[in-house]
Amino acid sequence: MAETVSPSTPALLASLDPLLREWLPRQRWFAGKGSPVTGFSPVAETELLPSDGRLGLHHLLVRAHQPPAPAEAGDCYQLLIGVREALPPRLAPALIGHLTDGPLAGHTVYDALYDPRPAEVLLEALRTRARIGELRFERDPGQEIRDGLVARLLTAEQSNSSVVYGDTFILKLLRRVVPGVNPDLEIPLALAREGCARVPAPTAWLRAELAGEPAEPYVLAVLQSFVRGATDGWELALRELAKGEDFTAEARALGRATAEVHTALARALPTATLGHSQLESQVAGMTERLAAAVQAVPALRPYEDGLRSAYTALADLAAEGRTWTAQRIHGDLHLGQCLRAPSGEWSLIDFEGEPARPLAERRMPQPPVRDIAGMLRSFDYAAHSVSPAAPDWARGCRAAYCSGYAEITGVDPRTDPVLLRAYETDKAVYEVVYEARHRPDWLPVPLSAVHRLATPDPT
Repeated sequence: MAETVSPSTPALLASLDPLLREWLPRQRWFAGKGSPVTGFSPVAETELLPSDGRLGLHHLLVRAHQPPAPAEAGDCYQLLIGVREALPPRLAPALIGHLTDGPLAGHTVYDALYDPRPAEVLLEALRTRARIGELRFERDPGQEIRDGLVARLLTAEQSNSSVVYGDTFILKLLRRVVPGVNPDLEIPLALAREGCARVPAPTAWLRAELAGEPAEPYVLAVLQSFVRGATDGWELALRELAKGEDFTAEARALGRATAEVHTALARALPTATLGHSQLESQVAGMTERLAAAVQAVPALRPYEDGLRSAYTALADLAAEGRTWTAQRIHGDLHLGQCLRAPSGEWSLIDFEGEPARPLAERRMPQPPVRDIAGMLRSFDYAAHSVSPAAPDWARGCRAAYCSGYAEITGVDPRTDPVLLRAYETDKAVYEVVYEARHRPDWLPVPLSAVHRLATPDPT
């Protein structure tokens, strides 16, 4: 048996550096696309399994440096580095590279979440509430975690990584992390206290408490119940569209589920009143995003004045003394963030919000209509993903969703058309920029919404 190696963080990271510079930008969850990685600095390193020549596991928090950002402003990423002498063929997609120097020279390193054994080490640490180095594995004492659950990585993830354990639990491992209270743990915990069954309650979670750092702990992962046999809303909508089936009953049920979550959040966490000064700030942000979008995507220029009128109309209402209630919301709601169980019940998942936005902004109270606007845009996307497009399908779903929402709250979002139009416009403008940069073939989808929103029906 090879000698156990416990590498120091600087030495390990120095040997990994050239491999990570190539590997990290290729990952779906890497946020710094388009700019080269020029180096790394260590935030924390914890050895979870000693590298004994057969299998090792290292938990790393590393800051990736990219120009033109200053070194201290680089994004921090969570990495689970597996170590083997040789990688079996089944783990080929996980390969990071072969180390030629440093304390693990001669070994192969890889993304350990692809490997059931290292993934099961994480679950066992959560089950036993382990404290390893600066890592704190915590769980709800009222919930049990069975041992022996086999792990498998979900490969369709975008901004994070998820591992399913025996169709019983799902562990969401956050990849780009920041210190502070993460809404992906905070909100489900608050909803669990309220008895809201629309969101799976957290069973366990992982935090890092870094010695010598004044910042709050990092939330690194959340374990929740796995909804067996569930279909996400996007897949279900596309399937029904392909069959020419009506989706309004599901849209109405989804509206009810959204409303139940919103009402529970309003009870569980503080709310706020948005008056003139607060709306001025919101409208200013929308207007700035529109101006930047027009510069980035010339196709928006013919619609600029019409789109801006959606924001000024909202500002005018606020100036007249109109107020709105703000509360904690999902923050990035669309069909893909919803799960339909075989029983027909809908659940909402992934309360992280838009990962690109600052954490403090993601935790701010917002008008619930922001979530509603996101879902309405998602119906539009689904309708345009088939050929020919199905705008009537989208209109029916949008109406049914709003009606379902009103059945729970007593307020139909369509009865405040100025507020709804402003938030849907803001979302569509964001979509235009995203599609122009990443999926130009999809650009006509948000542009069709832009055309509608810039020239609203006067009735």
